[in-house]
Amino acid sequence: MPISRIREKAGQYRAAREVMEMGIYPYFRPIDSEQGATVIMDGREVVMMGSNNYLGLTGHPEVKQAAQEAIDRYGTGCAGSRFLNGTLAIHEQCEEVLAEFMGTESALVFSTGFMTNQGTIPYLVPREGAMFIDRTNHASIIDATRLGFARVVKFRHNDMEDLERKLNVSNAEIRLIVVDGIFSMEGDIAPVPELVRLADEYGADIVIDDAHSIGVLGEGGRGTASHFGLSDRVLGTIGTFSKSFASIGGFFSGPEDVVHYLKHKSRPLIFSASPPPANMAAVIKAVEIIRREPERIARLHELTNYLVRSLQDAGFSIQDHGTPIVPVYVRDDFTVFRACHMLQEEGVFVNPVVSPAVAPEDALIRLSVMSTIEEKHIDFAVEKLIKVGRELGFLGEQMDHVARVRRTRD
Repeated sequence: MPISRIREKAGQYRAAREVMEMGIYPYFRPIDSEQGATVIMDGREVVMMGSNNYLGLTGHPEVKQAAQEAIDRYGTGCAGSRFLNGTLAIHEQCEEVLAEFMGTESALVFSTGFMTNQGTIPYLVPREGAMFIDRTNHASIIDATRLGFARVVKFRHNDMEDLERKLNVSNAEIRLIVVDGIFSMEGDIAPVPELVRLADEYGADIVIDDAHSIGVLGEGGRGTASHFGLSDRVLGTIGTFSKSFASIGGFFSGPEDVVHYLKHKSRPLIFSASPPPANMAAVIKAVEIIRREPERIARLHELTNYLVRSLQDAGFSIQDHGTPIVPVYVRDDFTVFRACHMLQEEGVFVNPVVSPAVAPEDALIRLSVMSTIEEKHIDFAVEKLIKVGRELGFLGEQMDHVARVRRTRD
């Protein structure tokens, strides 16, 4: 029997296996506990410095109880799509809660954050339109634009002059600018005031993917546009449940007519099963807690500042973006793999970010902060980073990441 050409092609992929054979493979690492300040891995307690559980709500007893009660009432699944038999009362309740929280007319829930981008962005811009996206946008935005028929125009990261040049030469009837609020790898913030100015001047709309911003930035954690006092100047906000909202899924919030349109045009919504009721209950309770306990967000920023200062004092070149995503630049993919492996052996969980997620010369260790860790956990993590950084040679190297021209490749 001849060998499948697909299997032959798959078998030729060796990159990950080579890293496995070196003993420094950093992906699919099983965690055997809740994602709190520490987690259990291979029977050992490890300090968690790589979770997106920014407000520490995934293990909150009220959130877990709400999810359990939703299962008791509605069961474990919906057996269909939102469009047909899969809309439960708790889906609509969750959408009402989200719209009120975000200060918008309406909201629409999707089964995952990735799907939210796929189910909104391509359907907002027709064939004769154009989508203008930051080159470093999340993969879900990039893939979403590929599903549409509109022209896709990429501009250099947070480079408003480049964006303006491309808006100026565009003859598209409908223009949509799509950016991350907080960029998920580097932790920097989109320049929303400049985006709004350009959108007004060139007749464009703005959608912000606030996956890492909701629960982190803005009034009460309402995201990046709120952070700049410009919530009423964007068309819509895309959010996820897998970070501050302690669940899984995603949502679009914006004007009622846009949400109504998406309900009847979005193929990923219409042809995918509904998110389980437990997920919706967890989100509803998470929003309640965020509103009730604003000190969680304040504590998150206190700890982020503490981490940034500690790393800077240790000699790392760290840019303070004011977000809980803190990159430590290593500049080499395999050194990042080695560093992450060594740090886990030392009792610290961090995330590797290598090409193609970033340019090879921008390979980094991504640290992230939760409001539920303590200064002692940060002290421990920084101590181990100093040790590993000295051994591998990336501590003390002066890296002015902001001043460098990044990602100018087509």
